[in-house]
Amino acid sequence: MIGTKYKLWKTLVLLLLALMPALSACIKDEPAYSEADIETVTLHVAQPEAYFYQLTDSQQVVLSTDTNIVFTVRGGADVSHLSPMLTLSHGATVSPASGSTHDFSQGAVTYTVTSEDGKWQRRYTVAVIPTVKTVTDTVCYDFEAYELEPTRQRYYIWHNELADGTLGDDWATANAGFRLSMSSASPEDYPTTPLADGYDGAAVCLTTRDTGPFGRMANKRLAAGNMYLGEFDVAVATTDPLHATRFGIPTINKPVRFSGYYKYTPGEHFQDYDGNYVDGKVDSAAVYAVLYRNHDASGNEIMLYGNDILSSSNIVALARMPYVAPTDGWTAWDVEFAYREQFDWELLENMGYSLAVVFSSSARGAVFEGAVGSCLCIDKVRIICTHEQQ
Repeated sequence: MIGTKYKLWKTLVLLLLALMPALSACIKDEPAYSEADIETVTLHVAQPEAYFYQLTDSQQVVLSTDTNIVFTVRGGADVSHLSPMLTLSHGATVSPASGSTHDFSQGAVTYTVTSEDGKWQRRYTVAVIPTVKTVTDTVCYDFEAYELEPTRQRYYIWHNELADGTLGDDWATANAGFRLSMSSASPEDYPTTPLADGYDGAAVCLTTRDTGPFGRMANKRLAAGNMYLGEFDVAVATTDPLHATRFGIPTINKPVRFSGYYKYTPGEHFQDYDGNYVDGKVDSAAVYAVLYRNHDASGNEIMLYGNDILSSSNIVALARMPYVAPTDGWTAWDVEFAYREQFDWELLENMGYSLAVVFSSSARGAVFEGAVGSCLCIDKVRIICTHEQQ
């Protein structure tokens, strides 16, 4: 018995030693005193109700993967003399200074944060954009604007076009989480990558990947390719992965239809959470959009996560492909939003609804089940909206 325990202990020690380079890269990419982060941005104004749809909108907590910070304020709000207050990582400094006044009607302001040791810098943009509402609208997502993540250039990120013509960061992926287990992977080997030859121009390619030795040790054996409107919080990716995915962005439109083009090929071997192959089970993709109420009756912000994106009582409408049929050619989908309750136009006027659009190469990827190699390609996504009849 003692010999068996010793062998087991020795095996675990050897495994940990083998994983030390990866763990070191994941946990400590930078030396001490090298943090150069903006942690929060707050806008203090004399009449917050004239600027913000909800009082909680006056402050944003900045995730470690975010560099573009956008405040959406009421149409007609004066954004020419605003003084954002920034909180920074320990010892860091910022230029221009926190609290300095800027004319945001002329566009976003770039802030440069320098670490305490002076060796590292990170650039952020802060934009304050009054809402521009149209009578009818079709929201278009074509996935043409993408780049390597600017800080370390390990993986790709995508941008959407904002009302003023600048680029925003409404699209999120779990690529940053995959880096924790496969830090040596090339950008093209991540779960979410660009596809140059899409249905019309560029598209996005989502592939379920093996997470390697570190993933197996943590019993998170695969990473589905995913893309969604919202944020990915890499700080909790390993400890609470279902809460790392923060779904939804505020919307100014009532969605009625959800359409686009896709290709899908499931991987060869479906595996369960423990890595066991399940005979006869074929992987399936996820393609859906969710409209939900983003504040409760007391004005507290509501966000949907991986554990309640399809089950929350705050969901107002759902548009979902019931079955994503495998196809090797570009295939159209068009589904209607099914409303579960009466739509509140006054709530919409105050940006009380959020919209989440979600794609995944493995529908059960959030609980680390699926087939390595499953591939979902998406292009030319449209959210067809309507307006209140006058």
